[in-house]
Formats: sequence, C-alpha cells, structure tokens
Amino acid sequence: MKEPRVAVVTGGVAGIGRALTERLASDGFAIAVADKSDPSSLVEALHSQGVKAFGQICDVSSPDDVRAFAEATLGRFGHVDVLVMNAGIYPVSAFVDMTWAEWDRVFSINVDQLFHFTKAFLPGMLDRKWGRIVCISSTTFHAGVPMQSHYVASKGAVIGFARALAAEVGESGITVNTIAPGLVRTENTAAGTQSGLFDALAAQQAIKRTEEPADLVGPLSFLVSEDAAFITGQTLIVDGGWVRT
Repeated sequence: MKEPRVAVVTGGVAGIGRALTERLASDGFAIAVADKSDPSSLVEALHSQGVKAFGQICDVSSPDDVRAFAEATLGRFGHVDVLVMNAGIYPVSAFVDMTWAEWDRVFSINVDQLFHFTKAFLPGMLDRKWGRIVCISSTTFHAGVPMQSHYVASKGAVIGFARALAAEVGESGITVNTIAPGLVRTENTAAGTQSGLFDALAAQQAIKRTEEPADLVGPLSFLVSEDAAFITGQTLIVDGGWVRT
C-alpha cells in the first residue's frame, strides 16, 4: 500500500492548529505536530482513528528544539511533504509602552519559526520535487489594527516571506502560500478578547457571524492538494469579508 504523505503542523494541539491538523489527518496525511504544549493526547486520538501521527514539545523559536523535532520526524517518517506554520502569539500593547523584549518575543515566535522549520524541511521537498508550504498570517496586516504593532508587523513578514520563497522554489514542484484569518473564536481568543468584540467585528463583515477554526480547514485542504498546484505566492484572506480586496 502506498505510504501517506506527511504533514508537519506547528502549534497543532489546540485552536486553529488542531482544526487544521485534524483536517489533514482526515485527508489521509500522516501527521507530525510541534507545539509548546504536550501533544500526547492529540497523537493518541489520531492513532485511535488509524492515523500515523507523531508529536513533540517544541519551542518553535528555538533552533535546537526545531532541529530535534525535525530529526525525530524524519527519523520516523523519512520525509515531509507539507509544512503548515501556524504557531503564533498575539499580545496587546500600545507601541509607546512596548519593550524591546516584547517586540522580539513576537518576532522570535511568529517569524523566526519560518526560518527554522523551512530550513529543516525544504531540502527534502527540493530533492523530491514536490511540496506544499502554508503559512498562517492575519487580516490585521491588511487592516492595520491598533495596539498590536508588533503582531501586525510580524504577520506582514509572514506574507513577505511566503511570496519571496514561492518565487525561489516554483520550478521545483513546491508551492508556498499564506492563509490570513480574521478574529477566530478559540478558547484562547475568547479568554483574551474584550466582551462584545466578536459581535462588533462580525457586524462589519460581509458574512455576519464569528469566524471559527472550521472555517479555515477547507482552504488549507485545497492549498495542499494537487488541485492547487498552479497557485503559489498568494495570500488567501479568510475572514468573512471583513477585509475586501
């Protein structure tokens, strides 16, 4: 029997990342999850569904952690076909009150992981002449929301990275794209978002309901498929029509 393609997801234990991971598993991919939280329960759940899965606690900003994760993943599966870089943080701070440490932490997680994980898995994709890289950005880059200049800048960097890398690897059967969600209701965002903000934002959207993680799984499934082989360097905005381009 043909071995399944292998997908790596960063930040795959909860929220958006878990929804993306579960969709990839249902699409037939073997799964490797890197997350700051213990992925054991997710891996066990996937195993119970007959999915080949592996997970490891990983600080995505740490070169050593990512190297160890990559070695373990490649040792188990032999290769990686799909890389989904979803892990991220989204603190709130006025710029005048922001410290360098706060700015640097956002970039070390949201941006530096792009370097670490792509360096780890792109060479194998180049060797096999096939790969799908999907980065998770945010519509805040397009809207320029206040109180998150570090976060918005980091998500702009994600889009720039994907566009530039797409131009480098397009002749090697590898696509690089970005998904830009709006404000997605997860356990973490619900706990950290001001009361009424979900409803207020939904009222500004063309589709007037709050975005859920399930709204992102179809776009990801498409971008990593053969049907999307001629789509690269693009940013797919998935926010219910809040940003209309």
